[in-house]
Amino acid sequence: MNTQLKTSLSLLAAGILLAASNGHAAVEANIGATSNYLWRGISQTSDGAAVSGGLDWSSDSGFYAGTWTSNVSWTPVPGYELDLYGGYGGSAGDISYDVGYIAYLYPAGDHDSDFSEIYGNLGFADFSVGVAYQIDAEAAGATNPIYISAGYDMAIDSDYGLGLYAGNYDFDGAGGDYTHFGAAVSKGDFTFAIDKTDVTGDDDPRISVSWGTTF
Repeated sequence: MNTQLKTSLSLLAAGILLAASNGHAAVEANIGATSNYLWRGISQTSDGAAVSGGLDWSSDSGFYAGTWTSNVSWTPVPGYELDLYGGYGGSAGDISYDVGYIAYLYPAGDHDSDFSEIYGNLGFADFSVGVAYQIDAEAAGATNPIYISAGYDMAIDSDYGLGLYAGNYDFDGAGGDYTHFGAAVSKGDFTFAIDKTDVTGDDDPRISVSWGTTF
């Protein structure tokens, strides 16, 4: 892992310890499985299945931190992704907000793949918008891409939910920019989703079926 990521993660850990000393805290675990791990419209498992799990800590003060991992297949050595993140969330009137930092690490592969982002999200009623800006990457010639997203989530009835979403990835003049969009229907712990990108040569929509729960 590069020095900047080490420093950022050390500061994140220090912030968590400071926040933990104020107010009540809760810990929640999650596990899941999907037929295709799609991240921002791109499969991380070569259109194969993935299993995942994570642990989240949150405080009444609004601070939170967590870790999440999943198998991936695109790294030089097929392995896994490990995410470490922390931030602060709250609300102002009818507007909810969330700001934070996340590091994407690939311990079983080439550390040139590691990178980190700062992010911010806003929500109002059933609508949400978000932005993520890459601040660190180990790969030679890495740029600072920005990802902007929007979503709409609604309850169809007491059993089903519908989500619509879209995102745009801008690679800071390095080329490869793309947009993706999709829809997801959920019932209980299960989700059926369809996602489409405008990447040349990637014309077919991807369908995934996922299950996930927290405890």
